[in-house]
Amino acid sequence: MKLWAGRFQKETDTLVNDFNSSIAFDARMYRQDITGSIAHATMLGEQGVIAPEEAEKIIAGLKTILADIEADRVELTAENEDIHMNVESLLTERIGDTGKRLHTARSRNDQVAVDFRMYVREEIGAIIGLILKLEHVLLDLAEKNIDTILPGYTHLQRAQPSTLAHHMMAYANMLRRDVTRMEDCLKRMDECPLGAGALATTTYPIDRERTAALLGFAKPTENSLDSVSDRDFAIEFLSACSILMMHLSRFSEEIILWCSWEFKYIELDDAHSTGSSIMPQKKNPDVAELVRGKTGRVYGSLITLLTVMKALPLAYNKDMQEDKECVFDAIDTVKLCLPVFSGMLATMTVLPGNMRRAALDGCFINATDCADYLVRKGMPFREAYMIVGRLVHMCMDTGESLESLPLSQFRAVSSRFDADVYEALDMKHCVEERRAIGGPARGAVEKQIASIRAFVEARESADE
Repeated sequence: MKLWAGRFQKETDTLVNDFNSSIAFDARMYRQDITGSIAHATMLGEQGVIAPEEAEKIIAGLKTILADIEADRVELTAENEDIHMNVESLLTERIGDTGKRLHTARSRNDQVAVDFRMYVREEIGAIIGLILKLEHVLLDLAEKNIDTILPGYTHLQRAQPSTLAHHMMAYANMLRRDVTRMEDCLKRMDECPLGAGALATTTYPIDRERTAALLGFAKPTENSLDSVSDRDFAIEFLSACSILMMHLSRFSEEIILWCSWEFKYIELDDAHSTGSSIMPQKKNPDVAELVRGKTGRVYGSLITLLTVMKALPLAYNKDMQEDKECVFDAIDTVKLCLPVFSGMLATMTVLPGNMRRAALDGCFINATDCADYLVRKGMPFREAYMIVGRLVHMCMDTGESLESLPLSQFRAVSSRFDADVYEALDMKHCVEERRAIGGPARGAVEKQIASIRAFVEARESADE
């Protein structure tokens, strides 16, 4: 018999039971559910709502259930609908009527709310750890490639000289924001809904601050209606996951381009590539392509939960059972993508010669530097811009590059040009002149690396 079956005169239809059941997916919250129940029983005993010896018996029983679930000695059933009822039924089977006292001053509404928060809280910590490991890979790549010239792009066209290190640090900064977004989510969800009851708390003399402290929350939630109907924390988490996956997808797109024969800036390791069933020459960047594809899956999870919540009146509605599968799937997807992406980057081979040739290959990415040269000689930038534009057009007609253009042709356009123009046009010089904060010059990139490394180490130290 179901624990809520008192007012019902018929057994639940089999199809309805299966439709209503959530144990197939919420079973993964068994540890959080039992932990929350232990805290609740502890508080009930301390407050005299139930006898202290009853609380002790309940807690002991819950601990044995936890051990048995983790040892795969327990069968959870759809008949008991969800993880909450499965645990309570097991408890009553093992310790008798005392187990029936556990649900005193509690509803499944506040129970699932606290379980879900605890689960997401733990997974955020795990995801942050994986992001920090990826940061280490980017930092190592940057340190090894501070002087590796790479053309920077706008509109997917070569634009200005940069370095591979500078490029890697762009993604490192994105990932730092991903970590802080996850941390912000943790701060806002650091409130315990346990004790809110179905929607209006309880008439029992409970201590919500005690259960919040026992479960590691900063404080109880302040409004019981909001406590059981809020899923903002899950939506915010999915938003942070979506932005993280967007960053990985952008990076994946560049990896896919860079390992193509059209670019050939990198070579992916055999262990992180796949082949073709028909074309023996192929080496496919499937890791990057799958990450790019799975990004849409995480976006879908965010849209799912936003759509579920968009028209729900207060307080709890059964629609909210749909909150977990999308969150669980997003967590699994993100935790699947991050390690394999880190491995792909850590093992890839950089081809600096190809990168440098692309920077020099008649694409005029030092044109801005040529204009800046004239500005330093006293010419207004807009005039310098026009003169260099004419030079680029001249080079395109003759097949020259700016570096190979004879000085006489420079001087035919402007008498301000001198022999030192060739030093100004040198790719390494172009990069090193970009010393402003955030730029690609060696010193500027070293500061970026130091900043991100300090950020990563501070978080890793805090977790030790």
